[in-house]
Amino acid sequence: MKTCVLSSGSKGNSCLIVTDKVKLLIDIGTTCAYVEKTLNGLDINPNEITHILITHNHADHIKGLKVFIKKYNPIIHVTEKLLNVLIKEVGTFRYELYYDKKTKIEDLEVNIIKTSHDAEDSIGFIIKNESSSMVYITDTGYINSRYYDILSNNNLYILESNHDVKMLREGPYPYYLQQRVISDKGHLSNKQASDYLCKFIGNNTKRIIFAHISEHNNTEEKVIETFNEITRKNNINFNNVSVARQNEATELIEV
Repeated sequence: MKTCVLSSGSKGNSCLIVTDKVKLLIDIGTTCAYVEKTLNGLDINPNEITHILITHNHADHIKGLKVFIKKYNPIIHVTEKLLNVLIKEVGTFRYELYYDKKTKIEDLEVNIIKTSHDAEDSIGFIIKNESSSMVYITDTGYINSRYYDILSNNNLYILESNHDVKMLREGPYPYYLQQRVISDKGHLSNKQASDYLCKFIGNNTKRIIFAHISEHNNTEEKVIETFNEITRKNNINFNNVSVARQNEATELIEV
Protein backbone atom coordinates (compact mmCIF):
# COMPACT_ATOMS: atom_id res chain seq x y z
CA MET A 1 0.00 0.00 0.00
CA LYS A 2 1.20 3.49 -0.88
CA THR A 3 -0.22 6.88 0.02
CA CYS A 4 0.24 10.52 -0.89
CA VAL A 5 -1.36 13.52 0.79
CA LEU A 6 -2.35 15.59 -2.22
CA SER A 7 -3.43 18.61 -0.20
CA SER A 8 -3.98 19.37 3.47
CA GLY A 9 -5.15 22.51 5.24
CA SER A 10 -8.10 24.79 5.85
CA LYS A 11 -8.55 25.45 2.13
CA GLY A 12 -8.77 21.85 0.98
CA ASN A 13 -7.89 18.25 1.82
CA SER A 14 -7.36 15.14 -0.26
CA CYS A 15 -5.31 11.96 0.10
CA LEU A 16 -4.47 9.18 -2.37
CA ILE A 17 -4.14 5.49 -1.53
CA VAL A 18 -2.73 2.99 -4.03
CA THR A 19 -2.52 -0.80 -3.88
CA ASP A 20 -1.99 -3.52 -6.49
CA LYS A 21 -5.75 -3.68 -7.04
CA VAL A 22 -7.23 -0.24 -6.36
CA LYS A 23 -6.60 3.49 -6.39
CA LEU A 24 -8.82 5.64 -4.20
CA LEU A 25 -9.06 9.07 -2.65
CA ILE A 26 -9.97 10.25 0.81
CA ASP A 27 -11.95 13.49 0.30
CA ILE A 28 -11.73 15.98 -2.54
CA GLY A 29 -11.71 19.33 -0.79
CA THR A 30 -9.63 21.06 -3.44
CA THR A 31 -10.67 21.73 -7.02
CA CYS A 32 -11.06 18.82 -9.38
CA ALA A 33 -8.46 20.46 -11.62
CA TYR A 34 -5.88 20.47 -8.80
CA VAL A 35 -6.53 16.79 -8.06
CA GLU A 36 -6.22 15.90 -11.75
CA LYS A 37 -2.96 17.82 -12.10
CA THR A 38 -1.46 16.29 -8.96
CA LEU A 39 -2.50 12.76 -9.91
CA ASN A 40 -1.03 13.22 -13.37
CA GLY A 41 2.20 14.32 -11.71
CA LEU A 42 2.24 10.92 -9.99
CA ASP A 43 1.62 9.16 -13.34
CA ILE A 44 -1.92 8.28 -12.30
CA ASN A 45 -4.82 8.86 -14.67
CA PRO A 46 -7.82 10.27 -12.75
CA ASN A 47 -9.93 7.60 -14.50
CA GLU A 48 -8.11 5.05 -12.36
CA ILE A 49 -9.70 6.45 -9.19
CA THR A 50 -12.59 4.04 -8.66
CA HIS A 51 -13.53 4.81 -5.04
CA ILE A 52 -13.64 7.85 -2.75
CA LEU A 53 -13.95 7.86 1.03
CA ILE A 54 -15.59 10.96 2.52
CA THR A 55 -14.83 12.10 6.07
CA HIS A 56 -17.57 14.75 6.30
CA ASN A 57 -19.37 17.39 4.27
CA HIS A 58 -17.46 20.61 5.02
CA ALA A 59 -16.35 22.42 1.87
CA ASP A 60 -12.64 21.87 2.45
CA HIS A 61 -13.32 18.13 2.15
CA ILE A 62 -15.86 17.94 -0.70
CA LYS A 63 -15.33 21.09 -2.79
CA GLY A 64 -14.16 19.22 -5.89
CA LEU A 65 -16.38 16.17 -5.43
CA LYS A 66 -19.31 17.19 -7.65
CA VAL A 67 -17.14 17.85 -10.69
CA PHE A 68 -15.01 14.75 -10.13
CA ILE A 69 -18.12 12.55 -9.86
CA LYS A 70 -19.52 13.90 -13.14
CA LYS A 71 -16.25 13.31 -14.98
CA TYR A 72 -15.14 9.96 -13.57
CA ASN A 73 -18.15 8.34 -11.83
CA PRO A 74 -16.33 6.69 -8.87
CA ILE A 75 -18.08 4.85 -6.04
CA ILE A 76 -18.48 7.11 -3.00
CA HIS A 77 -18.28 5.43 0.41
CA VAL A 78 -20.43 7.14 3.01
CA THR A 79 -22.41 6.64 6.18
CA GLU A 80 -26.19 6.69 5.83
CA LYS A 81 -26.49 10.11 7.48
CA LEU A 82 -23.77 11.60 5.29
CA LEU A 83 -25.35 10.13 2.16
CA ASN A 84 -28.48 12.22 2.58
CA VAL A 85 -26.46 15.38 3.15
CA LEU A 86 -24.20 14.81 0.13
CA ILE A 87 -27.07 14.11 -2.23
CA LYS A 88 -28.46 17.56 -1.39
CA GLU A 89 -25.07 19.17 -2.00
CA VAL A 90 -23.70 17.33 -5.06
CA GLY A 91 -26.66 15.44 -6.55
CA THR A 92 -26.95 11.71 -7.13
CA PHE A 93 -23.94 9.43 -7.41
CA ARG A 94 -22.86 5.81 -7.12
CA TYR A 95 -22.36 4.92 -3.48
CA GLU A 96 -21.78 2.18 -0.96
CA LEU A 97 -22.68 2.36 2.72
CA TYR A 98 -20.37 1.08 5.44
CA TYR A 99 -21.57 -2.19 6.96
CA ASP A 100 -21.00 -2.55 10.70
CA LYS A 101 -18.50 0.36 10.60
CA LYS A 102 -16.25 -1.28 8.03
CA THR A 103 -16.03 -2.10 4.34
CA LYS A 104 -13.87 -4.08 1.94
CA ILE A 105 -12.57 -2.35 -1.18
CA GLU A 106 -10.65 -4.81 -3.34
CA ASP A 107 -7.55 -5.64 -1.25
CA LEU A 108 -8.23 -2.94 1.37
CA GLU A 109 -10.03 -3.27 4.67
CA VAL A 110 -11.45 0.06 5.80
CA ASN A 111 -12.60 0.54 9.39
CA ILE A 112 -14.30 3.77 10.35
CA ILE A 113 -14.23 5.58 13.67
CA LYS A 114 -16.50 8.39 14.76
CA THR A 115 -14.73 11.71 15.09
CA SER A 116 -16.01 14.72 17.02
CA HIS A 117 -16.63 17.65 14.69
CA ASP A 118 -19.43 20.08 13.95
CA ALA A 119 -20.47 18.24 10.80
CA GLU A 120 -22.93 15.51 9.96
CA ASP A 121 -21.51 12.09 10.92
CA SER A 122 -17.82 13.02 10.76
CA ILE A 123 -15.48 10.01 10.57
CA GLY A 124 -11.84 8.90 10.35
CA PHE A 125 -10.27 5.73 8.96
CA ILE A 126 -8.02 2.83 9.85
CA ILE A 127 -7.03 1.26 6.53
CA LYS A 128 -5.29 -2.09 6.17
CA ASN A 129 -3.72 -3.91 3.25
CA GLU A 130 -2.12 -7.28 3.98
CA SER A 131 0.43 -6.50 6.70
CA SER A 132 0.31 -2.70 6.24
CA SER A 133 -1.91 -0.27 8.13
CA MET A 134 -2.52 3.45 8.23
CA VAL A 135 -4.64 5.86 10.26
CA TYR A 136 -6.25 8.94 8.73
CA ILE A 137 -7.89 11.41 11.13
CA THR A 138 -8.57 15.10 10.56
CA ASP A 139 -11.23 17.46 11.92
CA THR A 140 -11.90 16.25 15.42
CA GLY A 141 -11.94 17.93 18.81
CA TYR A 142 -10.83 14.75 20.57
CA ILE A 143 -10.36 11.01 20.01
CA ASN A 144 -12.57 8.70 22.05
CA SER A 145 -10.65 6.24 24.23
CA ARG A 146 -12.77 3.34 22.97
CA TYR A 147 -10.75 3.53 19.74
CA TYR A 148 -7.31 3.44 21.34
CA ASP A 149 -6.76 -0.28 20.74
CA ILE A 150 -7.49 -0.18 17.01
CA LEU A 151 -5.53 3.06 16.66
CA SER A 152 -2.40 1.69 18.34
CA ASN A 153 0.77 0.43 16.65
CA ASN A 154 -0.16 1.19 13.05
CA ASN A 155 2.49 1.73 10.39
CA LEU A 156 1.50 5.25 9.32
CA TYR A 157 -0.43 8.04 11.03
CA ILE A 158 -1.86 10.96 9.10
CA LEU A 159 -3.22 13.01 11.95
CA GLU A 160 -4.55 16.52 12.34
CA SER A 161 -2.36 18.97 14.25
CA ASN A 162 -4.38 22.05 13.49
CA HIS A 163 -3.31 24.85 15.79
CA ASP A 164 -0.99 26.16 18.45
CA VAL A 165 -3.25 27.35 21.27
CA LYS A 166 -1.16 30.45 22.05
CA MET A 167 -1.11 31.49 18.38
CA LEU A 168 -4.86 30.91 18.15
CA ARG A 169 -5.56 33.06 21.23
CA GLU A 170 -3.31 35.86 19.99
CA GLY A 171 -4.22 35.57 16.31
CA PRO A 172 -6.83 37.13 14.00
CA TYR A 173 -9.75 34.79 14.72
CA PRO A 174 -12.70 36.36 16.59
CA TYR A 175 -13.49 34.89 20.00
CA TYR A 176 -16.44 32.77 18.85
CA LEU A 177 -14.29 31.14 16.16
CA GLN A 178 -11.46 30.52 18.62
CA GLN A 179 -13.97 28.76 20.86
CA ARG A 180 -15.18 26.61 17.97
CA VAL A 181 -11.65 25.54 17.06
CA ILE A 182 -10.66 24.50 20.59
CA SER A 183 -13.98 22.87 21.46
CA ASP A 184 -14.64 19.13 21.61
CA LYS A 185 -16.22 19.47 18.15
CA GLY A 186 -13.41 21.53 16.67
CA HIS A 187 -9.82 20.62 15.86
CA LEU A 188 -6.85 19.00 17.58
CA SER A 189 -4.10 21.30 18.81
CA ASN A 190 -0.43 20.46 18.39
CA LYS A 191 -0.27 19.30 22.00
CA GLN A 192 -3.37 17.13 21.72
CA ALA A 193 -2.15 15.47 18.52
CA SER A 194 1.25 14.72 20.04
CA ASP A 195 -0.29 13.45 23.28
CA TYR A 196 -2.47 11.02 21.31
CA LEU A 197 0.44 9.83 19.22
CA CYS A 198 2.40 9.05 22.37
CA LYS A 199 -0.43 6.63 23.22
CA PHE A 200 -0.54 5.12 19.72
CA ILE A 201 3.07 4.85 18.53
CA GLY A 202 4.35 1.27 18.61
CA ASN A 203 7.13 -0.93 17.29
CA ASN A 204 5.39 -1.16 13.91
CA THR A 205 5.07 2.61 13.47
CA LYS A 206 7.20 3.84 10.57
CA ARG A 207 5.97 7.34 9.75
CA ILE A 208 3.85 10.24 11.02
CA ILE A 209 2.42 12.98 8.81
CA PHE A 210 0.79 15.91 10.57
CA ALA A 211 -2.16 17.30 8.62
CA HIS A 212 -4.73 20.10 8.41
CA ILE A 213 -2.31 22.76 9.68
CA SER A 214 -3.90 26.18 10.17
CA GLU A 215 -2.32 28.87 8.03
CA HIS A 216 -3.10 31.54 10.66
CA ASN A 217 -2.70 29.71 13.97
CA ASN A 218 0.21 27.34 13.45
CA THR A 219 3.56 26.77 11.78
CA GLU A 220 5.34 23.63 10.65
CA GLU A 221 8.11 24.44 13.10
CA LYS A 222 5.70 24.60 16.04
CA VAL A 223 4.13 21.28 15.06
CA ILE A 224 7.48 19.47 15.07
CA GLU A 225 8.77 21.35 18.10
CA THR A 226 5.71 20.36 20.15
CA PHE A 227 5.92 16.74 19.02
CA ASN A 228 9.61 16.51 19.94
CA GLU A 229 8.99 18.09 23.32
CA ILE A 230 6.12 15.77 24.22
CA THR A 231 7.75 12.58 22.96
CA ARG A 232 10.89 13.46 24.91
CA LYS A 233 8.82 13.82 28.10
CA ASN A 234 7.29 10.41 27.40
CA ASN A 235 10.67 8.78 26.70
CA ILE A 236 9.70 8.06 23.10
CA ASN A 237 12.32 8.32 20.39
CA PHE A 238 10.64 8.82 17.02
CA ASN A 239 11.82 11.22 14.35
CA ASN A 240 10.33 10.12 11.01
CA VAL A 241 7.85 12.98 11.06
CA SER A 242 6.70 15.47 8.44
CA VAL A 243 3.98 18.05 7.84
CA ALA A 244 1.53 17.94 4.91
CA ARG A 245 1.01 21.20 3.04
CA GLN A 246 -1.91 22.99 1.44
CA ASN A 247 -0.80 23.24 -2.17
CA GLU A 248 2.04 20.73 -2.33
CA ALA A 249 1.67 16.96 -2.40
CA THR A 250 3.86 14.72 -0.28
CA GLU A 251 5.91 12.01 -1.94
CA LEU A 252 4.23 8.68 -2.62
CA ILE A 253 4.92 6.87 0.64
CA GLU A 254 5.24 3.12 1.03
CA VAL A 255 3.25 2.11 4.10
